[in-house]
Amino acid sequence: MLAAILIPLVVVVAIIIIIFLVGIGLYNSIVSLRNRIDNAWAQIDVQLRKRYDLIPNLVETVKGYAAHESQTLEKVIQARSIGMDAKSVTDQAKAENMITSTLKSLFAVAENYPNLKANENFLQLQEELSGTESKIAYARQFYNDSVMGYNIKVETFPTNFFANMFGYKKRDMFQAPEGEKKNVKVQF
Repeated sequence: MLAAILIPLVVVVAIIIIIFLVGIGLYNSIVSLRNRIDNAWAQIDVQLRKRYDLIPNLVETVKGYAAHESQTLEKVIQARSIGMDAKSVTDQAKAENMITSTLKSLFAVAENYPNLKANENFLQLQEELSGTESKIAYARQFYNDSVMGYNIKVETFPTNFFANMFGYKKRDMFQAPEGEKKNVKVQF
C-alpha cells in the first residue's frame, strides 16, 4: 500500500526535477547567447572607435593638399559625429554606412592629387583605415551570427516560453545599405 503511494510520488517529483533542470539549461543558454551578442557589439564598438580616431588625422592630411575640397571633408567629419552619437544598432548601421560612403568620396578626391597619394602619412592612414574596415566587417559578421543564434533560440519551442517569461526579445541584425546590396557593374 505504501509502495503504491510512494512510486507515483517519486515519479512526479523526478519529472518536476527534470523539468526544472531543463528549464535552467534553456534559460542559461539564452543568457549565454545574449552575452555573446553584447560581446560582439563591444568588439564592433572597439573597431569603430579606432576608425573614429583615424578619421580626423586622415582629414587633416587631405586638407593640406585639397583645401578646396572642403565639402567632402565636412561630410566625412559630419558622418563621424553621427556615428559617435548613434544609440541603437539600426542607427549605428545607418551612420556606419554613411561613413563608408563619405570615406569612399574622400579617397576618390585623393586620386586627383598625386602628391597626396604619394604622401607617406596619408598612405599609412589609408592602410590602417583599410585594416580597420576589414576588422569591422568581421566583427559585424560575428555580431550577426550571434544575433541569428540568439533569435533562433528565443523564437523556437520550448525556449521561447522561457524567453517570453523573462522578457528576452528578438535582436536586430547589422544590415548593409541598399546601395551596397546591388551587383557591381564591371565594364571593359
